[in-house]
Amino acid sequence: MNWGILILLIAIILFGVLAFKGISALILAPLVTCFVLIFAPIFAGEDIAILNGLKEQFMPAAADYVSSYFLMFFMGALFGAVYQFTGAAKSIAKWLAGMCHGKFVAPIIMCITGLLTYGGISGFVVFFVIYPIALQMFRSANLTRRLIPAAISAGCWTWSMYGPGSPSIQNVIPIESLGTTPTAALVPSVIATVASFVMIFVWLEYRARSFTKRGYFFDDPRLKMQLSPEELQEDDPNEVLPNPIVALVPIVVILVLFNIVGLPVETAVFIGVALATILFFTRIEGGINGWIKVFNKGAADSGVSILNTAIVVGFGGVVQNTKGFTDLVNSLQNLDMNPLIFVMITVAVCAGACGSASGGMGVAFNALKDVYAALGANFEYVHRIGAIAAGTLDTLPHQGAQITLLGICKCTHKEAYFDIAITQIAVPFITCFIFIALASTGMM
Repeated sequence: MNWGILILLIAIILFGVLAFKGISALILAPLVTCFVLIFAPIFAGEDIAILNGLKEQFMPAAADYVSSYFLMFFMGALFGAVYQFTGAAKSIAKWLAGMCHGKFVAPIIMCITGLLTYGGISGFVVFFVIYPIALQMFRSANLTRRLIPAAISAGCWTWSMYGPGSPSIQNVIPIESLGTTPTAALVPSVIATVASFVMIFVWLEYRARSFTKRGYFFDDPRLKMQLSPEELQEDDPNEVLPNPIVALVPIVVILVLFNIVGLPVETAVFIGVALATILFFTRIEGGINGWIKVFNKGAADSGVSILNTAIVVGFGGVVQNTKGFTDLVNSLQNLDMNPLIFVMITVAVCAGACGSASGGMGVAFNALKDVYAALGANFEYVHRIGAIAAGTLDTLPHQGAQITLLGICKCTHKEAYFDIAITQIAVPFITCFIFIALASTGMM
């Protein structure tokens, strides 16, 4: 038995269990890191140097992540705040929801969240914007609330995250690490992304009908947490929102500037923020002072978001320097597997260890980029398979985003996690194998 690998496995389980209990990542990551720093050296026959490990491995990894991606988080959070407080995101969501006429409700929610996040709006912002809309649509269709968390998060963290041209951080990290482009391996990426979308769409619709046949409806006393009177109120039908077509303009501009013009994602989103501010300026009461409050909220959200991610990247920075991690990588290399399968497994494991797609991808690429090159893997394929694989084991129960969303939706893991796991672990893994099969033909 390799005790080093066992210690890492225990650390990941410990991370998941304590996160499940609601402990903040800001406390949890250093705590579990100390566990690794204490026990991993013992079984490797090395000296214990906890403080040195925290200062020389944990903090540099976390700080490097902040240094590399703060501007992206910052601009994305500002864009999200503008769309949230001006009603632009809600306008797009209601417009799309109106097209389904009460049919395919769960898949339509997935489509709405996917469109918003593909357009550069932070997933955490989308949670709060879409939940009330999802609640209204599920009530009208008399569908169980158990599917709401999966419907919302499937749009945020799957095809919109790893699709070609997406401004998501998972699509940006490979650009900076590997020197690829946003649309790397375009043709197989499009096919795999469409396949992912279709699988999730079909699953959500199947589950909605299955729940209804088994007697699970919107008003479900079996759910542990019931809705408040405020949540049971109908949306104001007379609420005035921006024109949805106008609301789509800044999103389209961001995608064009990022993918066609070739501007850095931070610059593209900045222009989108400026354009949205001009288009929706009168939507915020108080003029300049009102807008200052909107931007302050976005800036504050960006700080919390990147710090929670960076701190788990610090944990990953310690893990990648342990003998157990080296032994795990070596054992995988010795299996003589397809290089892209090796990329898939290592990125997925790192994402699971960090409870973060971007954090796990950052750790894997920093530690193993040279190994990927030595195995002869085409970096365009590595880019896409890494982006897809990062969205698999990051969705283990300890992922902070899922815990947050379940709290918003008033559902427990027992009630809603199965559909989250299918749409955001099983489907992305299937998507990985679809992409690998296409890549094996040399398709670009």
